[in-house]
Amino acid sequence: MKGLELCRAYYLRCARDELRRRFGARAERIAAGLAGEGSECLGFDDEISRDHDFGPGFCLWLADEDFAEFGEELRRFYAELPAEFMGFRRIMTPQSAGRVGVARIGDFYARFTGCRGIPESEAAWLRIPEHALAAATSGEVFDDPLGEFTRVREALLPCYPEDVRLKKLAARLFAMAQAGQYNYPRTVKRGDAVAASLALAEFTKAALSALHLLNRRYAPYYKWLWRSAAELPKLSEAARETAALFEPNAERENLIESICARVRAELAAQGLSSSDDPFLVAQAVETTRRIKSEYLRKLSVTAG
Repeated sequence: MKGLELCRAYYLRCARDELRRRFGARAERIAAGLAGEGSECLGFDDEISRDHDFGPGFCLWLADEDFAEFGEELRRFYAELPAEFMGFRRIMTPQSAGRVGVARIGDFYARFTGCRGIPESEAAWLRIPEHALAAATSGEVFDDPLGEFTRVREALLPCYPEDVRLKKLAARLFAMAQAGQYNYPRTVKRGDAVAASLALAEFTKAALSALHLLNRRYAPYYKWLWRSAAELPKLSEAARETAALFEPNAERENLIESICARVRAELAAQGLSSSDDPFLVAQAVETTRRIKSEYLRKLSVTAG
């Protein structure tokens, strides 16, 4: 059983009806679900994931005024729920504090984005890492009669505002060019295996991020980055080629150029570049030109 499925069943069978009985009309102000950190929120959990921070649990989110009125009472209710469900007990670690239980809506979002609601400026959006937004918008909302938690969530989805998406995409294209097309072959010629490995890793991270941005999705935490990219509707073949980079005896320089060519074709398909230059620095420049915001357009190409 997947973790999200387990947690949804735990909420529905052990908590929802009792919440309504105990809290009456106040229950209509409580959002419930599971989102945030953890592989189960992304649907990537497996047998190995169950050694920590796994088991029955969910989040109950309240607006600030409701938390002040009955937040502590709701915490006591959550603490009284069964510790075991369907044969599972939640395994907690010090790093898992706050992943489940009662929280203010604003505190939940601020933990990931630095904003208690919807970011108010391009600069605020640009500062938020992709993996943080992937976590903030992961999982599932089981109930939200008030609608406030969902209002913020839907404003963050499915991706950055368009100018911010293009700014981050341009930065990834530049990184792909520098790390993969330029520095990787040079470090190989020098026989510097460590520098070559680092260049390959930088190229891969930038490429996988670019694939997400071209799909208008947030890229998750690095250990789930490739798995998420492999499931994207567009450029799945480019994602598979990034995995091939790490196979023994791979023709890495050819694979790098193939990945870049696929990205270049998608840029053209989205109207983000009219250049046929295979070096992605040119594509980064072209993408930057499509940014309407003067503030974002004038930032360093590496910003983002």
